[in-house]
Amino acid sequence: MSSLKFGTSGLRGLVTDLEGRPSFVYAAAFFAAIGGQAGARREVVIGRDLRDSSAGIAATVATAAAAAGFAAIDCGSLPTPALALEARRRGACAVMVTGSHIPEDRNGLKFYRPGGDEITKADETAIQVALGAAGDTYLPPAVPAEPEPEAIARYRRRYLDVFDSGILAGQRVAVYQQSSVGRDLLVDVLAACGATAVPIGRSDTFVPIDTEAHRPQDVTFIRDAMKADDFDALVTTDGDADRPLVADGAGRILRGDVLGLITARYLRADAVVVPVTAGSAIERAGGFRRVLRTRVGSPFVIAGMERAKRDGASVVCGFEANGGFLLGSDLSVGGGNLPTLPTRDAVLPILATLAAARGAGWSLADLVASLDVGQTASDRLPDVAAERSGNLLDRLRDEAFRRNFLLPIGRPLAADEQDGVRIVLDGERTIHFRASGNAPELRCYAEAKTAAEAQDLVRCGLAAAAAAMG
Repeated sequence: MSSLKFGTSGLRGLVTDLEGRPSFVYAAAFFAAIGGQAGARREVVIGRDLRDSSAGIAATVATAAAAAGFAAIDCGSLPTPALALEARRRGACAVMVTGSHIPEDRNGLKFYRPGGDEITKADETAIQVALGAAGDTYLPPAVPAEPEPEAIARYRRRYLDVFDSGILAGQRVAVYQQSSVGRDLLVDVLAACGATAVPIGRSDTFVPIDTEAHRPQDVTFIRDAMKADDFDALVTTDGDADRPLVADGAGRILRGDVLGLITARYLRADAVVVPVTAGSAIERAGGFRRVLRTRVGSPFVIAGMERAKRDGASVVCGFEANGGFLLGSDLSVGGGNLPTLPTRDAVLPILATLAAARGAGWSLADLVASLDVGQTASDRLPDVAAERSGNLLDRLRDEAFRRNFLLPIGRPLAADEQDGVRIVLDGERTIHFRASGNAPELRCYAEAKTAAEAQDLVRCGLAAAAAAMG
C-alpha cells in the first residue's frame, strides 16, 4: 500500500513511493485536471528544496510536463513562496518538490494553480480522479527544463523594495541555516535591512526542522547558541522556507501564532484569518475588526481570506500556528507596495517581527510580554485509528456528554466544531481535540495563563480521552 496522500499542504509520502512513475503520474494528473484549464498558460514553474531526492523528482515532473504539452521552467532550489511568486508573475502553474519539515526519507509535491494560487481541496479531488485515468504511462526523465535563475532574486526584491535598508540597524541576528532552502537568502535579506546577520549551524545533510512541534535537539541547539554569543534574536525556517522560527535573546522560541499576530498588527490588518488551533490572544489583543477561524490547513485559511475580502475587508491576512503567513491584500509598507501573496511565507513574519521590536525600542521578549498571549501546550495519543477518534469527537459535540467529560477539568462555556472540537473553559482556558490529518493519532491542544496550567490541561484532557475511548 502506498504511503502517498494529500495532507494539510500538498502530497506527501515515502521517497520510495514517490520517485519514478508515481511522481510522473501525479504531475500528469495535475496538468490534466488543473494546469490545463481553459485559457490557462501552458507553462509550469518547478522548484525544489535541498533533500537528496528532490532534484530527481523535479526532473520527473518536468518530463511529465513536457509530455502534457507544458513548457517546463526550472527555478532550481528556492523557497516555496518564491516559486508561487514566480507563478503569479508568469500566470503559470507551479509544482514544488518538498517534504517541508518531515524527515528526509519522505518527500512531497505542492501544486499551484495557473497564476500561483494554492490548489483547493476540490482540486485535490480532481487530481485524484485524473490519477485514476492515468494508466501505466511513464517516461523517465529525459527533457531538460528551461532554467530560470532570477525567480529567487525577484522574491528577494519583493521585500527589499518595501523594507528600509536601516530598519534592523543595530540588531545582531543569528541565522540558523541547517538545510533550509532559504538559508542564504535569509542572511542576505537581513543584512540588506541593516542587521548583523551571523550564519550558524549550516548542514550538508537534511535537518527536519518543525516550526510548531519542536524537536528537543533543536530547542537545545538554539538555547546553547544564544548563550554562546550576544544575539538579539535567532531566525530559521523549515525545509522549504515557508514557515518561520524565531527565538528571542534568551533562546525562547516564539509561538508561530504570536509571530503572525505581531506581523498582522505591524501591517495594520483589519481582518485576520486563522485556524482554530491559533491562540485566543488574536481576538483579545489584536485590535482587528474581524477575526475569522477555520479548519487547520492553508487551503481553509485561504478560503477564509477570500470570504473576508468579499465581506469588504481592505487589508486581509492569514497565519497558522506553524508561523506561516499569508498576505491576502495589496498594501503599502514603508516606502513601497507589497503585492498579495496568498501562500505561506516565512520571510515576511521574520522581518516584520524584528522590525516591530526594534521600532518599539523593545527586546523580542518585551514585545511578546506586552501582548499577554498566555501559554500553550499540546500532545497526542498515538495509534488511535480514525474511527476511534471520530467516535470520541462525535460524542464531544453533544453538550451533555461534553459537560460530563470535562467535569474534572473545568466548566465549558462555548465550543467550536469546525475541526475537531475546541472548547472554551472557565478561567480563560481552552482545550481542543482533533484527529491528525497526517497520522493515526488524536491531538490535544490547550491554552492557559501559565505553562504549567496548559500542560496540566493537556495531560488531563488526554487521560480523559483515553478513558472515554476505552
